[in-house]
Amino acid sequence: MGKIIVRLDRVMADRKIGLNELSEKVGISNVNLSKLKNGHISAIRFSTLIAICETLHCQPGDLLEFSEEN
Repeated sequence: MGKIIVRLDRVMADRKIGLNELSEKVGISNVNLSKLKNGHISAIRFSTLIAICETLHCQPGDLLEFSEEN
């Protein structure tokens, strides 16, 4: 079965934005954003994904990657 890899940390580094700043702009807690960044989630709301994409000026595919596990 495949898995989804979260690449939020890479996009944040490319945009030179920290966790606290992104958290404030997106409107979610540092804890929840950190869990997302580290891949410790099983779901994400579209509204959260939209807010992150708007703030980071990126596409959902920049943040999420599908990997087939062998």
